[in-house]
Amino acid sequence: MTADAKVSILKDDRKVVNFSIAINDSYKPKGSEVTMKVTTFFNCSYWKNPGIAEYLKKGTLVELSGRISVNAWTNAEGQARASLNFHVNSIKLHGKAGATVKETILAVVETNNPIDDLPF
Repeated sequence: MTADAKVSILKDDRKVVNFSIAINDSYKPKGSEVTMKVTTFFNCSYWKNPGIAEYLKKGTLVELSGRISVNAWTNAEGQARASLNFHVNSIKLHGKAGATVKETILAVVETNNPIDDLPF
């Protein structure tokens, strides 16, 4: 996570958790011994449980699933701009700085939706 999550309340009283993440990747171009490092930033939105925001702090390692979209616009100076947005369906916390194991486990349990139709 690149910053602490923030909960926004919309006009119709729905709540959304907004946060940003960075994904680090590395590769070696063909025929090169130099490793290239690439960081991609995503703005994220999560609608299911605003209570998770208190656990989403800068530096927290998260595993997300959902879908990606692109937002493109022209700024006031006429320059083309774009951002990657991630619409989050589920969040798994993999620890955060200063968190106890119990706090991390509780956060994961709170974000999982119960399954009503178990096959056993």
